[in-house]
Amino acid sequence: MKNLALIVLLLFGAACSQQNLSPAETAKVVVESFYNKDNQKLREYTTVESYESFMAIQDIMTASTSGKSNFKVLQEKVDRDIAWAQFSTSYEEKPETFKLVKENGQWKVAEKGLREKSPF
Repeated sequence: MKNLALIVLLLFGAACSQQNLSPAETAKVVVESFYNKDNQKLREYTTVESYESFMAIQDIMTASTSGKSNFKVLQEKVDRDIAWAQFSTSYEEKPETFKLVKENGQWKVAEKGLREKSPF
């Protein structure tokens, strides 16, 4: 019975910690899970549309990459349930920007609207 209680506490703690990630931390998880092909984690931290987009380009984008991401946040802006994170990695020459939305209390990388521009 004690083991069951411990397992429940650990699972509850893991679920809570996932929801407490900042937009920048979420962006890092998405970048690293994408390049490491951890698609279960990638799905967890992206919207359905974003996940499908990532899956469509994953094999092409990850073919010639390896090593650590060296993820570095350059800028972050949060406005209620929408956030933007600009970052650099060792995988790309130029900085990238993710739009994030809050779904059920958890930040997820989302698709940018057709004419939507980042605040950076």
